Amino acid sequence: MQWNTETVTWAVVALLLFAAEAMAPGAFMLWLGFAAAAVFAIVLLVPNVPVLAQVAAFVVLSFVSIQVYRSWFRGREPRSDKPTLNRRTEALVGQVVPLERAIVNGHGRVQIADAFWDVTGPELPAGTVVRIVSSRGMSLLVEPAV
Repeated sequence: MQWNTETVTWAVVALLLFAAEAMAPGAFMLWLGFAAAAVFAIVLLVPNVPVLAQVAAFVVLSFVSIQVYRSWFRGREPRSDKPTLNRRTEALVGQVVPLERAIVNGHGRVQIADAFWDVTGPELPAGTVVRIVSSRGMSLLVEPAV
């Protein structure tokens, strides 16, 4: 085992990446930190590894560790019982409401609870009951409810 500048550098890089992950969690810097820690171990155990080989190993191990995360861990996240919780317009799809303002030239308005929403759809008079079929940004696409 030999402690030299390169060994200490990889240890510091790994610790900085782990610290960055702790400060702003997102599971990305963690995997780069694992790659830096692996290069640290390689440089510690195998002396005189060229710097270019160290950097190449870091790049390859970073890629591999991120792919392991994406294929193994990312797909195993628990599914939400409320997938549209923070997607208000998507949560409104399927609701049936009366038009508050007629749809003229493709644009109208509905009131849902205490909020007014812009709608697009076919020409319809005010008071017509419509079904929300999709959303585009903050606008709802409606069709006549039957």
